[in-house]
Amino acid sequence: MAARRWTPDQRRTQAEKIRQWQPWAHSTGAKTPKGKAASSRNAYKGGAWRELRQAVKDLNAAMREQAALLDRL
Repeated sequence: MAARRWTPDQRRTQAEKIRQWQPWAHSTGAKTPKGKAASSRNAYKGGAWRELRQAVKDLNAAMREQAALLDRL
């Protein structure tokens, strides 16, 4: 999908709308205990998740190899 091409006038108009709207003022974060619990796990979706996923793949590969060896017995 191609990026949108903004004309200078459109860019100025949009910038003014955003300054009036102030989306950064509406961003408050989680308020409920359930929401806070969910947001506290956001970091886990990054590197730790990739490491865990790789460990699961390695374990599955080892189990397939062992199953193949047992089939030969």
